[in-house]
Amino acid sequence: MAEHEHHHPHRHGLRHLLKPHSHDTADRVDSALEASRDGLRALWISLAGLGVTAAVQAVIVAMSGSVALLGDTVHNVADALTAVPLGLAFWLGRRAATRAYTYGFGRAEDLAGVLIVAVIAASAVASAWFAVDRLMHPQALSHLPWVLAAGIVGFAGNEIVARYRIAVGRRIGSAALVADGLHARTDGFTSLAVVAAAGGAWLGWGWADPVVGIAITVAILFVLKGAARQVYHRLMDRVDPDLVDHAEQHLREIDGVRDVSGLRLRWIGHSLHAEAGIVVDAHLSLLAAHEIAADAEHQLTHHVPRLTSAIVHVDPDSHPGDGHHTELSHEPRRNAVPAG
Repeated sequence: MAEHEHHHPHRHGLRHLLKPHSHDTADRVDSALEASRDGLRALWISLAGLGVTAAVQAVIVAMSGSVALLGDTVHNVADALTAVPLGLAFWLGRRAATRAYTYGFGRAEDLAGVLIVAVIAASAVASAWFAVDRLMHPQALSHLPWVLAAGIVGFAGNEIVARYRIAVGRRIGSAALVADGLHARTDGFTSLAVVAAAGGAWLGWGWADPVVGIAITVAILFVLKGAARQVYHRLMDRVDPDLVDHAEQHLREIDGVRDVSGLRLRWIGHSLHAEAGIVVDAHLSLLAAHEIAADAEHQLTHHVPRLTSAIVHVDPDSHPGDGHHTELSHEPRRNAVPAG
């Protein structure tokens, strides 16, 4: 990384006070908004792709009269609509913080993620229900070439959408968008079941349809597990421990930082926020300590991906850590001169 002025915090203290670093905050806000725009773009493009897929399937349904394919088409259309609440969550997350919602509205993404996980679970239940019903009440498939073609179209369309949503979701840090991509993948599995069932029926295997349906239900359950884990981790404020180690390492390398007394990271939507405690020389002036804190904030936001804000608390090396805060807060009262 090229040398930057904030690598020398003591050199520009007065200028820092006279010209605060609000331009960096604006850059981070712009980055967060750009991530939201990328998420919305991914949703609408993939929704259009799923719409085309469903339209092709609907045409083949009209030509073949396949009830199984009709169910798969309706299933794909209904599940594609999960993009709507997630899109609303991205839109809501772009709103500015208020006096009531001081951290903004990024958590709406996590709520949308819960809804998506619920839809995946419902898909697993529906898949199992139809598979068991077909096993108990066998039914011959007709117009097999068309049904086979429609199943391939459904699988290909959903898999393309799944890969796109997952890639964008991981790039911008949105667990909800990744979960929605996994949801599209479950829809592809459902369409693949139509392909396998049609192929089995073509070979005269009447049991192929329900057996493949049960196998697809098991595959959906594995996808459900992965999506639920990601959304649960976000709801519980879990971050990658390696990310915490990475952030602490950069804090310890800052000139003037003698130790890191604490560091907490949390996701709000697809943005990271940090609270850090650093230990500095107890004899530094307020201005010098402020310079080091400002540099620590800059270093964190520059080196930790998706980090949009950081609050840095400074501890003197004579009283490091939270354990001394009560003692320090009582000290001015003990030294105060009683009013006469």
